[in-house]
Formats: sequence, structure tokens, C-alpha cells
Amino acid sequence: MAPRTTLPTGRAVDRRVRHEFQQRFGTAPTWLVRAPGRVNLIGEHTDYNGGFVLPMAIDRAVWLALRPQAAPRVGVRAMDFDGWTMFDLDGLSRDRVTPDELGWAQYFRGMTWALQQAGVPLRGWEGVVAGDVPIGAGLSSSAAIELAVARAFCCASGWTWDPTEMARIAQQAENQWVGVACGIMDQLIAAAGRDGHALLIDCRSLETTAVPLPRDTVAVVLDTGTRRELTQSAYNERRLQCETAALAFGATLLRDVPLSALESPPRTLDPIGFRRARHVLTENARVLQAASAMRADDAETLGALMRESHASLRDDFEVSSAALDAIVECAEQVGCYGARMTGAGFGGCAVALVHAGESTPFVERTLSAYRARTAHEPQAYVCQATAGVSASLVTD
Repeated sequence: MAPRTTLPTGRAVDRRVRHEFQQRFGTAPTWLVRAPGRVNLIGEHTDYNGGFVLPMAIDRAVWLALRPQAAPRVGVRAMDFDGWTMFDLDGLSRDRVTPDELGWAQYFRGMTWALQQAGVPLRGWEGVVAGDVPIGAGLSSSAAIELAVARAFCCASGWTWDPTEMARIAQQAENQWVGVACGIMDQLIAAAGRDGHALLIDCRSLETTAVPLPRDTVAVVLDTGTRRELTQSAYNERRLQCETAALAFGATLLRDVPLSALESPPRTLDPIGFRRARHVLTENARVLQAASAMRADDAETLGALMRESHASLRDDFEVSSAALDAIVECAEQVGCYGARMTGAGFGGCAVALVHAGESTPFVERTLSAYRARTAHEPQAYVCQATAGVSASLVTD
């Protein structure tokens, strides 16, 4: 079932899920969970190669109102899909999933299963979920759902929250239940985001460092109006190509291959594998340079690195699209520090670094130019960096 196309934003979603919970269950919820989407400023397809990424959690999120229940089961009303799912905590198995349990519901079951696999004690709960993270746009609505489910179980079951461990478990749910061979970036930024900062993440050690955006800048997410399904895309193929390229260089991960190795690539590495490796190795270098530029308050350098990243994703990694290229070109012609596709690619969104005072005319002119070039209907979201998943007791 397709999601509704128009969603309220911010605190309106908070009120909406609480109202729906009251109407459905006849009482106020006990807990309210917020799990943010994310935009990756730079560092694409490097996470599953053990490299570096630089995402920020954004002020668009999944909201989940819930109350614990004694029965060992979960029941969730998904407002954006006009759907309901209920399942027992005992006996969850990927092999027994029926077609009507796929789609949005698989993230609830998959996260529950992954928590059980990790030995986390779980208590049942029932809730209502809605959000304003655009679905399928490359802003990690799936990771937001996974972390919201994890935090809901934490609230209902009373164990201590560990952001990094929950991100690991959410990645397992995505890899082994949903079937997307993603890295850990999306789950970790949703779990551990910092208000007002992006996070430099070392995807091998999982060390995180908060990095501020340059002063007087905002990240503008440019939604092309096109969508993709990662499980049906070339995402998993790209991951396999990277693994094969690493082995050709005598490494387990491309993270361990020095940039200088590109000057004399092994003969066993085919041209496609070489381009995939070149993207990952140069992208890792760009991420570290971008973090340094942000600490130095250097928006110009950060923007230039974003432009280089898009060209590499387009030409070497081949995960851009005509729509993504068009909206990036429109943004740069209108005027910004830099723009690039963001997310796994094949559709979805780009991100532009823009002077805060110019964000409104930038959005208007960019979307107008894009409409004139394509048949798609775009949207734009001026985003602030926010904290990761949180939960609060409902007191009113």
C-alpha cells in the first residue's frame, strides 16, 4: 500500500500519534518515542567498506506513542499506511513471513527478531506510529523505524539504552531480515545523532566525533520526486563489487587499501572494480577533508568536496540517476556552496549546502528550474541537525 503523500511535520506528528492512540485505546500513551531521519553530507557507499561517513540527524522523524502490555505481543497502528500489524514475541521466523507482513510491517518484526537474536529481554507493547520522513527518498525512514522500535522495547522492558549496540542490532535486522546489505551509518546516526552537529563516523571502529556545520549554513534536502527500492536495486551488487575489489588488492575491506594503490592496480581487477574502488578510496579522503573544513568554518571547501563526491558517485560508482543529476545541476546553477546526491542513489534526494539567509529563494529557484527540465514534482526540506532517538514519559 502506498503511503499518503502529505504528512504534517514536527510537533504536529507528535500530537497526531497521541490523539490517535487516545482514540484507539481509550487512554493516553505511556511513552512517546522520536527517531530521526538523516541526511548524509558526504561519504556514500563507504560505510560497508569500513570507511568514513559524515551524516546528520534531521528534524524530520518517526514518532511512536506506546504503552507496555502484559501479553507477549506487539500491536502497532501505522497511520501513514492506514494499516495495523500484530505479532507474538514467541516464534518469530523470517521463513514464516507472509506477503501481507512485508512492506512497513517487516521493520517491526525484523527489529524484534534481531533484538531476540541478541538476547535482549523483551516485553510486549502496543502503539501508534506516524512520521514526516519522506519514504524511499534516501533519508533513512527505515532506520528511523528500526530505532523507534528498539527504543519502544527499551521503554516497555526497562533495560539500559546503548546507542551503539542498538545500531548494531538494527543493522542486523536490515541485513538479515529485510535483506538489504547496508552498512551501519543510517542506524548509528539515528541512534547517536548530536543536536546542531553532523557526526564523523568511523564505520570500522564505530568511533563518532561531533562536527559543526559552517556558520550561517543549512543543509537543504532536494527531493527529486523519484523513488527506489533498495532490495530491488543494484545496492547489493555494488557491495559485492567492492568486496571483490578489496580482495584483488589483497585486503578484506577497501578501507585498508591506500589511495596510492590506485596508481598500480592489480591485473586481476577489472575496469568496473577499479572504478568502484576509486570511488570508495577517494570518498574516504573527501570525508576526512570535509570534517576538517567544517571545523575550520570553511563552507567553500566543504561545497567543493560535495561536488567532487557527486561526480564520483555518478561516474565511478554509477548510482546516480538523470533526476538526481538534474536537480544537482539546477542547485549549482541557482547558487549554493555545493550539492550532491545523498543516500544509496538510483533516485531519491540530493543535498545542498546553502547560506542560511538565502535558503528560501534558493529553494524556489531550484525547484522551478528542475520542474522546467523534468516531468517530476520535487520538494525541498531545509534541515536542522538534531539529536538521535529519544523517549519521554507522557505527562498530559
